[in-house]
Formats: sequence, structure tokens, C-alpha cells
Amino acid sequence: MSASRWPAGWADMPPFWRVPRPPALPTLLRALLPALLCLIASMPTSAFDGIVTRVSDGDTLWVRPDGDRRKPVKVRLLGIDAPERCQAWGEQATAALQQRVLHQRVSVATRARDDYGRWLGDLRLADGTDIAGWMVVTGHAWSARHRADPGPYAAQERQAQGARRGLHADPQALLPRLFRQQHGPCDNRPAAR
Repeated sequence: MSASRWPAGWADMPPFWRVPRPPALPTLLRALLPALLCLIASMPTSAFDGIVTRVSDGDTLWVRPDGDRRKPVKVRLLGIDAPERCQAWGEQATAALQQRVLHQRVSVATRARDDYGRWLGDLRLADGTDIAGWMVVTGHAWSARHRADPGPYAAQERQAQGARRGLHADPQALLPRLFRQQHGPCDNRPAAR
């Protein structure tokens, strides 16, 4: 080793005196970026209270925020996937959501907008009931999956499957994502019975 590169006596110092250099900032940022993105994604972008004015299907509804002359906002329940309207159990899922929340006061915490312009958000009744979790545990929806991740309501889904509640009573029940891949959208199709 050259004497100009290392201070005199460096090689003779015990190993605990050798302090490693901190990682370069880009390496540190790359390591922390997934955690930062998860933190940002989990933070609500907007929260409001209002009244549910309409239910489109088992995971989409309209909420009129409190305040003068505010128009209803279309909200897609985050973390679940309910059967399509034209899919088996689609009408039952829609009816269950209507019976539970239509004309009820709710709190909405939105996170982002989806490709259809709907707000993605969490919906809670005045008593604190998480509506997405309720839809899954009662067998009216699946926990939304992404690759190997079983989704945020996997425990509720296992509970509904074990009790054969709702759509889980049908061994042929098909995830909505797979149904859409096989059959396309429901726009011009009659509802399944």
C-alpha cells in the first residue's frame, strides 16, 4: 500500500477503529424508496363525510359530501373486488351494499383515482364499520389480489370461505379479474341470475 493513500499506522489499528464509509446517497435512496412509496400511498389524499346516494355495483358507489350544493363523488372501495353485475353473485353483492349503506352517513378517506376517474377509498359507517371488510367477510366480495399478495382482507376472505358464505358457497365462483379476462365488460350484457 502506498503511504500517501493511508495514514501512518492505519494497518496496525484494531478492526473496530476502521469506520466504514456511509453508503452513497443514491444507494440509500434506492433502498428507502419502496418504504417511502408505501408510506405515501397509505396516506389519504382527501377525507370527507357524506351521504351515500347511489350504489353502482358491489364495490362502487356515489357519496354526496357534506356542504352546500356539492355533487356526489364516485368512490371505488379500496382493497376489494366484487363480482361484476353480469357475473354470478353480482346482483346479490350490489343488493347487499345497497342495503348496508344507501342513504347512510359515511366517512370516506380517498387515496387516488383509478383509470375510470373514480376515487379509490376506504368507507366507514358512523359506527366505524369498515364497509370493504364487511363485504368480504359476508361473502359478497374478494380481497383484492396483486400478484402473490392476497390483499388487505385475506383473513376476512378465509373466514367467509370457511363458512361458505355468499359467493363462496359456489365452488365455481370466479374472481372478477378472471371473469373480465374471459368475458369482457358487462356494459351490454344482462345481469346474471
